[in-house]
Amino acid sequence: MTKKLIAGLLIMCATIIAYAKQPAVYPVNWWAGMQTNKLQLLLKSDDAAFSKGKIDVNYKGIQVLGTHRFENGKYLAMDIEIAPDAKPGNVDFIHTINGKKSHIYWPLKARTGQPGRTFAQGVSSADMIYFMLPDRFSNGDTTNDRIKGYRDQSLDRSDYYARHGGDFQGVINHLDYFQELGATAIWMTPVMENDMPSRTEHGYAITNPYQIDQRYGGNEGYKILSDSLHKRGMKLVQDAVYNHTGTWHFIVQDLPSADWLNQWPTFTGTSAREQALFDPHASAMDKRRMTDGWFVKEMPDWNQRNPYVANFIIQNAIWYIEEFGVDAVRIDTYMYNDQEFGNICNAALLKEYPQLAIFGEVLVQNTPNQVYFVQNNINTPFKSNLPGVLDFQALFNGIVPALTQELGWNTGVIQLYNVLAYDFLYKDPTKNVLLLDNHDLNRFFSVVKEDVAKQKMAYTWLLTSRGIPQLYYGSEVLMKGETKPDGLVRLDFPGGWKNDPRNAFTGAGMSEAEIEVQQLVKKLGTYRKNSSALKFGQLMQFAPQDGLYVYFRYNNDQTVMCVMNTSKVSRKIDFNYFNERTAGFSAATNIITGDNIKLDGNTEIPAMQSWVFEMKIE
Repeated sequence: MTKKLIAGLLIMCATIIAYAKQPAVYPVNWWAGMQTNKLQLLLKSDDAAFSKGKIDVNYKGIQVLGTHRFENGKYLAMDIEIAPDAKPGNVDFIHTINGKKSHIYWPLKARTGQPGRTFAQGVSSADMIYFMLPDRFSNGDTTNDRIKGYRDQSLDRSDYYARHGGDFQGVINHLDYFQELGATAIWMTPVMENDMPSRTEHGYAITNPYQIDQRYGGNEGYKILSDSLHKRGMKLVQDAVYNHTGTWHFIVQDLPSADWLNQWPTFTGTSAREQALFDPHASAMDKRRMTDGWFVKEMPDWNQRNPYVANFIIQNAIWYIEEFGVDAVRIDTYMYNDQEFGNICNAALLKEYPQLAIFGEVLVQNTPNQVYFVQNNINTPFKSNLPGVLDFQALFNGIVPALTQELGWNTGVIQLYNVLAYDFLYKDPTKNVLLLDNHDLNRFFSVVKEDVAKQKMAYTWLLTSRGIPQLYYGSEVLMKGETKPDGLVRLDFPGGWKNDPRNAFTGAGMSEAEIEVQQLVKKLGTYRKNSSALKFGQLMQFAPQDGLYVYFRYNNDQTVMCVMNTSKVSRKIDFNYFNERTAGFSAATNIITGDNIKLDGNTEIPAMQSWVFEMKIE
């Protein structure tokens, strides 16, 4: 071997060692040509004296604006600006301490997608979202069921708190199924790395926001899923967790400074009393307990009033939208976040991605409380800029009482009418996401005491009302369960694992009722895809009479009449009574039964049924 070759190998080895030992940089990369071109990079070294050094840059188009030290000398924050004409490449930051220089290389990538066209497209009332825990939907790749090095090595389908092995490949394998249901978007519980010792199946205790959990397929698997969806004209919804993290998050394990978390002398849980945030009589302590209290000891609460923390979270949120081609963001536990931070984060995302959809989880008990946390028409000192919310009010105070309460002056289906009458409080209620159930709530089939007729009525409403419908995996085939314990609402989708005795994808082993409800969802979901009135039309509702609730979805091109009979007897439909919307039409097609009717005939709808009519002119 020649001396020149040996020298070259030594230089190569030294370069590899330098790369391996360089401090970690967050965000781990960025892109040329972004609107967000001023960043605050967080550098983390193993050297406790690292922050005493000086940072320079040797890269055209990159300027270091300043640096910031923390109590922990391993960290350094660096403000940079990326010029509009900066080219993609490996940015060379030079760290100098005690006269010794070292290189910190940071990738500046070329953008590969087109925001608003190939990703960050948003979701709207034209979409239907299918929501799942990826660990519980389908196991498409058994080689990633356990990953060496992760703290949680559980794999036991008989234990609903262990991991079961579902992954991105399992989702990809069943994209046809989602489209048959009419779904146009997929939302999964958080897929970022959850390297916690236990209870990692739900994903909400993130330990590394720049790494997709390898048990799902890792970063590459998530990109493949995103690309697979987009090739079919479908969309990807990211579940974002800003409020808290997991105790094994690399920053929590070695804090830059104590004020990165909302610290208390002893563990203090959130009060979960959102009223303190808008109550004009509220105490400062109640406000603090609501926002700064922790959920559980395993989920430390970020101090989002700390600008370094805020920058870290916001830049990560932009990063994963760009990196993985995300189209919409669902924000976990939105009301527990610092609300000023929420506005700043939303504005930053929408500046970079104007068509991005953002909706928050606001799990409260009445409409004014929910409205406060979204764009609204009420006069309060604080005004939220959140575009939409998960509409728990339409669920708790709408469809649930409509199908579970005895009829009365203010009970039963009138509650559904009432809750939609509050829409005047929202800037745009069509941006709200409608749901029947999710991973934190009782399955709807259990709520209605396993009444198949009521389950069908609920889905008919979900797929015809205003807003963006969200289906929770398996409820379309009558999966049941209650939240005590919560694992019962997070069971495996039948047929998602090899040799499952029941298969909801093929129908094998499924009951007649399960298949009937699934077929109803497919029929209405498919119809909705092609219905301009259901996707974009206005809503007009008529006050229920004797348990008969009628509402219309309509625009200039189409009128759809929805009839819900919640009484115990059949009811006659008097089409003349609804002539504000039926005038000019002479016939209708029942989308559910396929029957064609004349509007001048005597039409009766049986007890506990919902029908959907498309108005016709003959």
